[in-house]
Amino acid sequence: MNSNTYKKRTVSVAPMMDWTDRHCRMFHRQISRHTWLYTEMVTTGALLHGDVPRHLDFDGAEHPVALQLGGSDPSDLAHSARLGQQWGYDEINLNCGCPSERVQKGAFGACLMAEPQLVADCVKAMRDAVDIDVTVKHRIGLDQHESYDFVRDFVGTIAEAGCATFIVHARNAILKGLSPKENREIPPLRYECAYRLKRDFPALEIILNGGVRTLAEIDTHLQHVDGVMLGREAYHNPWIMAEFDARYYGDTAAPRSRADVLAAMLPYIREQLDLHGPDAPGGGLRLNSITRHMLGLTMGLPGARRFRQMLSDPKQLAKGDPALLLDALASLPAAA
Repeated sequence: MNSNTYKKRTVSVAPMMDWTDRHCRMFHRQISRHTWLYTEMVTTGALLHGDVPRHLDFDGAEHPVALQLGGSDPSDLAHSARLGQQWGYDEINLNCGCPSERVQKGAFGACLMAEPQLVADCVKAMRDAVDIDVTVKHRIGLDQHESYDFVRDFVGTIAEAGCATFIVHARNAILKGLSPKENREIPPLRYECAYRLKRDFPALEIILNGGVRTLAEIDTHLQHVDGVMLGREAYHNPWIMAEFDARYYGDTAAPRSRADVLAAMLPYIREQLDLHGPDAPGGGLRLNSITRHMLGLTMGLPGARRFRQMLSDPKQLAKGDPALLLDALASLPAAA
């Protein structure tokens, strides 16, 4: 993989709490070699006061992979970004888009959009601390403020601090009255805001996020912005990524089959269970902790329900044998 291809964030998978852990990312990497992957949000507090290896350890096969940080103190973010670089991440991303009340109590996430100068100070502190890219993921507005000027001025202020890449979730964040789930569904998508940012800031890398579900939609957005980030569609229907390498990165290598993907995961799963499984010292990792991310692999195929049922069977999972993956795939009709 050459460095130019490696740096392109043409397509990426969004940071999603409780979903895009290291096991999920390792699985996604077997489907696409080039798609950029993002961690779940890790707070600066977790890195300053918690178990750093538990939060930051990952497999080298996951590259390119970005660490998303949650925080609002420039010095804490600089320290955390430095840790991210030391652990080998390719990018540090600052969360300015999460609307949850828990995040708001920590004074970070989407509420930071109301304080662009603070975000600029955070970005500058991180850029001074690391050599890798520092990026920002944000919404297009807060609450009922839907003026394009708001997000334009936010991006302009942060860009002056040296940020060159913005991941734009093309919805407003409603800080009071809507749950995080409702914030992903109720505020209307306004893709034109992201398109306009690219027109107004042609030198910046603008990546669009929010509601993207098909290859055709990705193709359309890429006519206006530099990249597209998928969220829940990539998780529930991961096989959409099977075409990404050829379609968006010009990779001529033959794509893997579903069976190839699962077979490639078996050594990893066995290694993780040996190191961290129920029988390991201090271990607690169970087979389901990894296989739960794979339930959507056969979405749309005959027998997909049977595949999901087998991977969710407590008796089978309790055996801790990752060969269950291949057995579940083999249960599909031959036509699949």
